[in-house]
Amino acid sequence: MVSFLEFEKPIAELEARIVELRATASVGDINIDGEIATLEQRAAKLLIDTYAKLTPWQKTQVARHPDRPHFKDYVAGMFDNFMPLAGDRAFADDQAIIGGFATLGERKLMVIGHEKGDDTASRVRHNFGMAKPEGYRKAIRLMELADRFGLPVVSLVDTSGAFPGVQAEERGQAEAIARSTEACLKLGVPMVAAVVGEGGSGGAIALAAANRVLMFEHAVYSVISPEGCASILWRTADKASDAATAMQVTAQHLKSLGVIDRIVSEPVGGAHREPVEAIANLGAAIEAELNSLDGLDAQALRTDRADKFLAIGA
Repeated sequence: MVSFLEFEKPIAELEARIVELRATASVGDINIDGEIATLEQRAAKLLIDTYAKLTPWQKTQVARHPDRPHFKDYVAGMFDNFMPLAGDRAFADDQAIIGGFATLGERKLMVIGHEKGDDTASRVRHNFGMAKPEGYRKAIRLMELADRFGLPVVSLVDTSGAFPGVQAEERGQAEAIARSTEACLKLGVPMVAAVVGEGGSGGAIALAAANRVLMFEHAVYSVISPEGCASILWRTADKASDAATAMQVTAQHLKSLGVIDRIVSEPVGGAHREPVEAIANLGAAIEAELNSLDGLDAQALRTDRADKFLAIGA
């Protein structure tokens, strides 16, 4: 069953009606196949029309959809031979960020990403994808390991932001995020980052200062959440929709601004409706970008990365 968002109510009503008619047809002798087919066509068209004109706030809701694929789904559907590596060798193993060796096609690489969890227990275990300093220090350790063995790095970004708790601040949250961003920029191997859901603030850029930055078409990427921005500017989170529009958080806006390099298409209705197709689309896009970086030496990769980010806003 699909969990419908607020703006999808008309679609939900049509699909509920289709389910009712199918149930009726299965227990009676009435032939209502024609009516069901008509409603299915209407629902499909309404879905296409709705997703063709989503507002930035609606895209934010889609990016946060609980049924959207998470890191573990991408690992299962896109990579082979995943070998997770745990801990920062200093404090603890932060389950909000997961990483390890893997293969994509014939290519060996290091994959790192945020994991939000998909039920209450796993969300608590993964802290809703909000990493603490030890999570970013684990990411640094894995990136340095990849650099040592000459393996490309792929990062999958999906977080509302770094964990804002007191204990994270006590252990050097800001410094850890800065060091992780620096580690991305210093890599002598290719790095491709993909924003697959939410790209929230420093918690996202710490894994996304890559040679190529991809975004799903209904993902969002911003320095602060729309609710946080609205609370600062208007003193109320009720203005989140206005804030999302003003901040230009969508993939389409960010591509035009040069913040990202490529938009990856999603199935109609979002990645949560057809996760297998969405994961395949992302895998093909990442492979294409890694292929485009083949042949560049370490200094050329660092220069490419620096030029990319220094050009933003120029």
